[in-house]
Amino acid sequence: MLEFLPPRLRQAVRHINGNLLYELRIRADKPLLANYGGSFRFLGAAGIAPSADGALYPTAQEVADALFAASGHCVYAVEDQIRRGFVTAEGGVRIGIAGTYVYEKGQVLSVRAVTSLCVRIPHEIRGCAETVYEACLSDALRPTLLISPPGCGKTTLLRDLCRLLGERTLYNVLVCDERGEIAAGEVGAQSDVIRFCDKKTAFSSGIRALRPDVIVTDELYGEDFAAVRRAVRSGVCVLASAHLADCSDVPQGIFSCCVLLDGIGQVRECKRLCG
Repeated sequence: MLEFLPPRLRQAVRHINGNLLYELRIRADKPLLANYGGSFRFLGAAGIAPSADGALYPTAQEVADALFAASGHCVYAVEDQIRRGFVTAEGGVRIGIAGTYVYEKGQVLSVRAVTSLCVRIPHEIRGCAETVYEACLSDALRPTLLISPPGCGKTTLLRDLCRLLGERTLYNVLVCDERGEIAAGEVGAQSDVIRFCDKKTAFSSGIRALRPDVIVTDELYGEDFAAVRRAVRSGVCVLASAHLADCSDVPQGIFSCCVLLDGIGQVRECKRLCG
């Protein structure tokens, strides 16, 4: 899954338990960090290091090489993703990009002089969505929003909800996978997947052409909520996630359930908003 990493970094990762690796922070000329088991640790040539002194320091060339390899050795093929600040590598690994954004006529043209990569490794945790399924979906479909700060397992939980719907119902599920992360694991036998498409387009074309009972999508932002509202009003249940801190921040009149996460598979609050 992380074969795009330069040899020195790839070798370091092989010294740790991949099941506990959630994220890598690769910054040029700065210590390599790993989110390992839920907390950030320094990563050295022989695995976890006690301090920055024992960490690897990726070079600017290694940062560039990692991005080039993750793009399938063809940056032009993923230009649209790069303009939006990420690349999705094989296996649903999402790589956030920091560097110099180049604009033309008010639009992002490209990202150059890349200095940092945030590598997020997807995990499939079967059963992590059981609590949410029983509270929000077991007796009826209810539009449900998962909320938390970044990195608390919203995508992992959405993926498991897709699997549960596929195992326990015959609903047609449309996965709008804008960043290619949700469908990196099992999403159920009744799922149709639209990848790398903005939510407005995916929702409108998907509803017309694929007749979903449920739409599953990740990371809603301000402009996305209008598309969700239209889908719900048309009779389609939407399961989604957003970076919000509290259920009181959820826009009113769209979702029937709000789920606040504390971490991967950890539900702090599961609240019925209406219905």
